[in-house]
Amino acid sequence: LLAPTEMSSPSLKTGAYILIGVGALTMLMGFLGCLGAVNEIRCLLGLYFACLMVILITQVAAGLVIYFQKESLKEELSNIVGSLIENYDPLNDDKRNLQDTWDYVQRQVACCGWTGAKDWEKNEILINKSMTEYPCSCSNSSKDLEVDSGFCNLDDPVNSTATYADWPVHEQGCMDGVENWLKDNLGVILGVCTGVAVIELLGMILSISLCKNIHSEDYTKVPKS
Repeated sequence: LLAPTEMSSPSLKTGAYILIGVGALTMLMGFLGCLGAVNEIRCLLGLYFACLMVILITQVAAGLVIYFQKESLKEELSNIVGSLIENYDPLNDDKRNLQDTWDYVQRQVACCGWTGAKDWEKNEILINKSMTEYPCSCSNSSKDLEVDSGFCNLDDPVNSTATYADWPVHEQGCMDGVENWLKDNLGVILGVCTGVAVIELLGMILSISLCKNIHSEDYTKVPKS
């Protein structure tokens, strides 16, 4: 779980609450849809339709917020990651999950720091060790492939002190790496989002159609005077 100091961003809190709400609504929606379809209960199918519509509107609203507030979100994320890097400590179990997540990002994206490896020069532990160690998850050396997290020792430091330029790490910052990944996979992301929206629209159409059929059947069953 994220530590309170890492979740001080109002935008991230709002995003987390939205995701929790959408997840709860999705579970409720599935239950109502199944129950309404099996028992042919119009009011439950109506609630199913309403839930689908709310989820679809929420997804569109979230997309618009991310698009129009992307610079603000990028700045807030930069502050959060900067604080994480500055206080990164392999021995701190309280922040282990968050630190492991960041190590995973650096390994998978093949990046180091938020804007670059220089960000790690602000880490307190590395400063105390005269920069003769570096984050293992940043390494581009084959000998560090089996090390997932923590700090690795610089093999042959030229002096008793070093800089990030002496580290065998990736030059690309994770901000650029993530942006490049999003650009490369933009078509897939848009395709998945469009597919989900189409499925939701189909669910809304089918629920309305089933409601109409149930209404028609109920009307035909009413005895004529």
